[in-house]
Amino acid sequence: MADQENSANPVFQIQRVYLKDLSLEQPNSPGILLEQEQPNVDIQLSVEATPVADGIFEVAVTATVHTKIKDKTVFLVEAKQAGIFEIRNIPEDQMGPVMGIACPQIVYPYLRGNVADLVNRAGFPPVHLAELNFQAMYEEQQAQAANAAPASTLPQ
Repeated sequence: MADQENSANPVFQIQRVYLKDLSLEQPNSPGILLEQEQPNVDIQLSVEATPVADGIFEVAVTATVHTKIKDKTVFLVEAKQAGIFEIRNIPEDQMGPVMGIACPQIVYPYLRGNVADLVNRAGFPPVHLAELNFQAMYEEQQAQAANAAPASTLPQ
């Protein structure tokens, strides 16, 4: 009974999903548009979580899509889709997975749509970002962080 205060119901609510940043560069247009060669597409993704207020967090997924033919950029898109989430009464050991898996899974479909739409409006066939397994991505980041941590010295 003494633990009643800590046993409040968990809260996980989406407050808002929004496009935080979006840019498109076509530095070699119009000449590059006449090229017949298939471009090379490099896609980088990242996730970041930031506390905004007590129990309120912003989680953002950023995609960078760099398309090149040989060493010339066809287009470069940078997009950051974010969400504001109310997260309360969740055990501390579960906060990482909530912020690194659950929140990005909600935000990512909006990012995919915005990137495809922007690239299409720029005059190119849309780039469809692949479906992502944020759980596998999160677990891989955790493993990398554990391997990068200095080895603890055990008493001999």
